[in-house]
Amino acid sequence: MSDSTASTGVPADATSIVFSSYGEPEELRLVELPVPTPGPGQVLLQVRAAGVNPVDWKIRAGLLQEFLPVNLPHVPGLEAAGVVAAVGQDVSAWSVGDEVFGAAVGAYAEYALSDADRLAAKPADLTWEAAAGLHSSAETAHRTLNLLKVSAGETLLVHGAAGSVGGLVVQFAIALGARVVGTASEANHAYLRELGAVPVSYGEGVFDRIREAAPEGVNAALDAIGGTVAGSVDLLGGPERVISIVDPGEANSLGVRFTGGGDGEDRTPQALAQAIALHTAGTLNLPIRATFPLAEAAAAHELSAQGHGRGKIVLLP
Repeated sequence: MSDSTASTGVPADATSIVFSSYGEPEELRLVELPVPTPGPGQVLLQVRAAGVNPVDWKIRAGLLQEFLPVNLPHVPGLEAAGVVAAVGQDVSAWSVGDEVFGAAVGAYAEYALSDADRLAAKPADLTWEAAAGLHSSAETAHRTLNLLKVSAGETLLVHGAAGSVGGLVVQFAIALGARVVGTASEANHAYLRELGAVPVSYGEGVFDRIREAAPEGVNAALDAIGGTVAGSVDLLGGPERVISIVDPGEANSLGVRFTGGGDGEDRTPQALAQAIALHTAGTLNLPIRATFPLAEAAAAHELSAQGHGRGKIVLLP
């Protein structure tokens, strides 16, 4: 068998977004690049939609060089939904024409590579936009809940509960039988109540309001916005069941675990299965904050960097 089995419609070159040096959103440029060939265990996706995540603009800005170094020029994007356009050697789970979603490499493009075992079949009634935005948020939510060992009957505190990750943490935790208290802006309180969480407003006095919302105490806490680790440690009486997904420096200084989904941490298959289960049950709620054409990736990064938005930002090649 050859290294890949491609459909006849795959072009030699296709459009991608690339940055050649770290810097502002304007570093993102629309270019024509050779379409990659899938290696063993990989598939080539014809991308229908790609998720935009805070880690994307942090990488572009050079803020994560110590933790996530990339070779320049670099095509950003870590998740996508699309149609299998070619399969690499030793791939039996997928065939050309399958509609899938999950992790991808260089997803800000018309064609991107993905590991075959980090994809799931896209349900026919799940939109391309929602599917594209599921992987990163679902994997992070599943991973953090497992690391925090959240179980039925416990109370979980989620800082930034209305964000794309926070919203899925809330949904996954409630599906486990946990109670969730979530911090968010007033504008997102109705949304959190819809998800089943108890909303608490950001700002001065937030931990007093959390104590009022959870007089029985909080068993575990997730910082998905930054700046809340110290208060969470104080609230729980120690760092053991506090996790940050935002600032490793802040977390490490307080003895709190930071998790970024590195080697040995990835929970993609389990996370996608859990998200699909909620979708099948009719309870999955994943708002789309905004969609942008691929050529407007810089505008998507600017919006993502503003923070405090509800739902996912998605690029459409």
